Amino acid sequence: MNVFMEIALKGLQALLQLLINPFYYVGICFVILQYRRQISLERKLFHTKLHSILSQTWQTLLWGLIGGIAASIVMAFIGATIQVEAVLILWVIALLLLFIRVRFLCWAYAIGLIGILQSIWIFIPTLHTVTGLSWLTEPLLALNMPSLLALIAILHVVEALLVRTRGARTGTPMFYESKRGKIVGGYQLQGFWPVVLFLVVPFQGGGTLLPWTPLLGAGLWSGGWTIIGFPMMIGFADITLSRLPEEKAKLSSNLLFMYAGAVLLLAALAYLGPVATLIACLGCILLHEGLRMYSRWDESNRKPYFVEDPRGLKILGVLPGSAGDEMGIQAGEIIHKVNGLPIRSKHELHHAMQLNSAFCKLEVLNLAGESKFLKRPMFSGEHHQLGILLVPDQDAPYYVEERPVHFWRYLRRKLPGTISK
Repeated sequence: MNVFMEIALKGLQALLQLLINPFYYVGICFVILQYRRQISLERKLFHTKLHSILSQTWQTLLWGLIGGIAASIVMAFIGATIQVEAVLILWVIALLLLFIRVRFLCWAYAIGLIGILQSIWIFIPTLHTVTGLSWLTEPLLALNMPSLLALIAILHVVEALLVRTRGARTGTPMFYESKRGKIVGGYQLQGFWPVVLFLVVPFQGGGTLLPWTPLLGAGLWSGGWTIIGFPMMIGFADITLSRLPEEKAKLSSNLLFMYAGAVLLLAALAYLGPVATLIACLGCILLHEGLRMYSRWDESNRKPYFVEDPRGLKILGVLPGSAGDEMGIQAGEIIHKVNGLPIRSKHELHHAMQLNSAFCKLEVLNLAGESKFLKRPMFSGEHHQLGILLVPDQDAPYYVEERPVHFWRYLRRKLPGTISK
């Protein structure tokens, strides 16, 4: 059989294997719950929604598929493999961690924890003979931790690319309480992608040999190969009060690239033995926590960006498809004049727009502080503020409390974390 036909056939079998995998649908349900909560927060704060569950969900699934295929191609040439038993253990641990903190759904924590457990089992041989634990002992000791750590590194490269290209699009404008007790604007950046992996693995009696030689485990591929399909979850969650969402997404992406490089080195270290594996897995978890700590430290040392400005009304966000969106108005810009009148408050904005209900002329200060002039006819039924969301004043009725998100919040109809003033 032609090798390309064989790849296509085994790839189709892996796709069917994926479609009957219940964990893939668990990931989809989680994504839907995430966007439902996001839209509920938007309605609570702004009395409208900025995102669509249907649109966001299918885009998330599409980009997860694209990212997974890219990661699978890289893994195929590296030769890092994963056992079917490992997938089950990883999902069980990942879902257990999910109920502790939503951000723990990242597989860096699950794989790091599995590596620590494997090291403990190796260091304490008496655990091998404990009655009732054979179901865990055998698959746990059979796991190839260097390959799993390499997989984490590659997935974080994919995550870094998704955060850079899609991270700002996942952002939701929010009202927060600053460390000085003042209500300020900010952005919640949060995205999770069910990544579909199609991994080439050694398989005795698996047909023809691969047309290339993987970098790792050359002897394992002499008996043939097959493709297995399974889902994994990647994602990030961050908050910024001091940067534009695009700027924050770029910073997060750079940090993820550095993390991926560090974990790849840890994967190489894990080949040296159980002690090195333990160190590598601890490093995988601690470095990931270090990313979050650095982000919080960085935010605490910067001034809030989305605050009231004496030059006019600063823009926190723009509704997609609204008049403001069509005019090219962006978050962070300042509305200086409306229909020739300087404005400093929402009341002045409303009054200036009533001067000419059929047409609107704006003088806007862009991100560089330079004036740009915009105009557009107004139609009945359009948003009374051009679809522009302004930074909060001290009369804002709600703000979101910054605290860890638990999975149970995604299931509740009430929105814990939103506080009435």
